[in-house]
Amino acid sequence: MKKLNIFILIAMIGCLVGYSQNAATETADRYYQNFEFVRAIKSYEKLVEKGKGDEYVYRQLAEANYNILNTEEAEKWYYKVLESTPGDAEIVYKYSQMLKANGKYDRSNEYMRKFAELKPNDQRAVAFMENPDYIPQLLEKEKTFRLKNLDINSEQSDFGGTIKDGKFYFATARNKSRKTYGWNDQPFLDIYVSEVTADGFMEADQVDGDVNTQFHEGVAAISPNGTTMYFSRESFSEGMYEKDSTTRRKISVNNLFEATFDGEKWGYVKPFPLNSNTFTIKDPSVSNDGKTLYFSSDMPGGHGGYDIYKVSINGDGTYGDAVNLGDIVNTEGDEGFPFISSTDVLYFSSNGHLGLGNLDVFFTKLDGGSYLPVRNAGVPVNGNMDDFAFTIDEESGEGFVSSNREGGKGSDDIYQVFRLQPMCTVDLIAMVTDSQSGEPLQGASVSVYDDQGSMLLTQLTDAEGKATFLVECDKQSGLEVSMDGYESEKVSVDGTFDESTTAEVALDPIEMIVAEDQVVLNPIYFEFDKSNITPEAAFELDKLVQVMNKYPDMVINATSHTDSRGSASYNERLSDRRAKTTVQYVISKGIDASRITGKGMGESDPKVDCGSNCSEEEHQLNRRSEFIITTGGPQDQ
Repeated sequence: MKKLNIFILIAMIGCLVGYSQNAATETADRYYQNFEFVRAIKSYEKLVEKGKGDEYVYRQLAEANYNILNTEEAEKWYYKVLESTPGDAEIVYKYSQMLKANGKYDRSNEYMRKFAELKPNDQRAVAFMENPDYIPQLLEKEKTFRLKNLDINSEQSDFGGTIKDGKFYFATARNKSRKTYGWNDQPFLDIYVSEVTADGFMEADQVDGDVNTQFHEGVAAISPNGTTMYFSRESFSEGMYEKDSTTRRKISVNNLFEATFDGEKWGYVKPFPLNSNTFTIKDPSVSNDGKTLYFSSDMPGGHGGYDIYKVSINGDGTYGDAVNLGDIVNTEGDEGFPFISSTDVLYFSSNGHLGLGNLDVFFTKLDGGSYLPVRNAGVPVNGNMDDFAFTIDEESGEGFVSSNREGGKGSDDIYQVFRLQPMCTVDLIAMVTDSQSGEPLQGASVSVYDDQGSMLLTQLTDAEGKATFLVECDKQSGLEVSMDGYESEKVSVDGTFDESTTAEVALDPIEMIVAEDQVVLNPIYFEFDKSNITPEAAFELDKLVQVMNKYPDMVINATSHTDSRGSASYNERLSDRRAKTTVQYVISKGIDASRITGKGMGESDPKVDCGSNCSEEEHQLNRRSEFIITTGGPQDQ
């Protein structure tokens, strides 16, 4: 069942009519207007059986089934509506979503294209047209999580989930002492709590105190210090509602409340100051420092149905103004169930961003005052049904997600999630070409390094010169590319939050580093006062090995030079050790010892003769290694 609806009594008010279509639909309309969708569906279906079905009845059947997420029936009736009104963009969109929920991805895309034709500037249409093949890409992504259905789930709706001080808080419709809610014929929702032990989740019961009422209570968030609970509650509890001008029916919304823990129970319940009887505020999440509250609302001025907002929590317990998170996060659809993690990653659910079903879990992060591109959490967190109320402990990699997917115990179940690899990954694509011809190089070896310099993986490029790696978002990576006959290259790739990033690497033919009388390498650096070969030096010396393998008669004299700082005798000894170590490295790579000699020159042959007045740049030029070709160069071949 769609939690953007089951816990939002006002959600479909825009689709309700204030009067009956005609005398024949009066009974069904009354059920529909009272959110008793199960009874409404049966009543409308009887009209269809009697031959009294028309575009209005089909629309009501479609919307009623949509509200309880009976996707197959909703799909059928939306199609009937479109036979009469093919230009209704929102019906086209909803029909596409139901097709997608039923796994009919190709047909869903067909109707998304129709939706884009009808509303080309709609953010949902723009996103789809930019990436119409996103579904296979999501399905083929490597799985990030493992899911486990919680034992404490019931046959009724269970959703949301947060652990604080060893207690697991969640919303559930299992309280059979509550009256049945006509929307889905389940009891009204309460907030329950379960003790978490080494053996798992203990039997759940209602939270002690004054949080639960005869009306709906929903998703709860606990402050970092464990003393304040923020939660959603139906506004009837405060006597806040609107009256339908025609039917005089009372229409409630959802409001936010906060309760205080006195060490034994939750009490001192007070309403959120931004509450209204004309719009909903719900789905609270509090930041790790306790200074910001996130929520979703359909308050005026948003981008679509429900948007995500934030508000500051002041030190004296008051609140700042509501701030909309903007159109990177919010769409013309519905966004809800925000969760802000300890690393300031914002997770939320949406039916407006590109997903696999109706509600999918997405995430983003604030960077420099704006949010980074929104990412889909992928399978198995997301499927073709509703997936929502995602939370995670970033340190342990464990959390929860709620879903009404097949195979659960009830209409909505809570699943524990276990992270298998970084949540946010990027496809790092290396494109390797010949610098002279521009042609792709097949068979080049490409190694990727993390931001700590550790090698992660090595691949060979394909016929297109491409190698693809999965790296972590927002972290710098390094690529090392080598191929016989070419000079090896190292490139740094900046971190990104985008789905993919491409690094173009052009390799120079190895001949380009062979001058008339020497092999020209990048500077060979040694650590201060040391002569051992560093990884950076080895990378350059491997190029020399390549050249000597290409020219088997080539003989090299490796000279090592220092700057003028230090005594002349000390510099000579140090440079000689470095020259000999360099020679030994080359020999270790299979070059015959007769083909390379080494000598330390100390400070006797400066590149820049600057005496005692050298700048740091001049000192660096004088600290060098040179690889002189004594015989067997290209000119001798």
